[in-house]
Amino acid sequence: MTVQDIMSTRVVTVEMDDKLKVVKEIFDVMKFHHLLVMEEGKLFGVVSDRDLLRALSPYLGSTVEAGRDVATLNKRVHQIMTRKPITLGLQATVADAVALFLAHSISCIPIVDAEFRPVGILSWRDVLRSLSPQP
Repeated sequence: MTVQDIMSTRVVTVEMDDKLKVVKEIFDVMKFHHLLVMEEGKLFGVVSDRDLLRALSPYLGSTVEAGRDVATLNKRVHQIMTRKPITLGLQATVADAVALFLAHSISCIPIVDAEFRPVGILSWRDVLRSLSPQP
């Protein structure tokens, strides 16, 4: 089985200079945990919901929120993203993906075409879902 068979083709991207406010809004509305960071049509990084949580003030939205807490939303994606993400091509096997997940302690793998443009994203949940019996 190849990663193309089980990857999510719904890829949401942000730009390197987007503010974390945009990233937070996307994660608040959508049901996924990773955004791909693009620059000039190429993949440059990945931002996870955990990256965002580490970058934002824990006091946002609380009764003690101050201006400096809100200011954390003005940071830029390039300040918190993982650079040079580990990727796979469409014909890579699920076994290849599992090996990368285990070797690098990552939770998603962008799937890219020959020009390094993202065509999908694979999470460890996608792998587990592919192994579970179908109802």
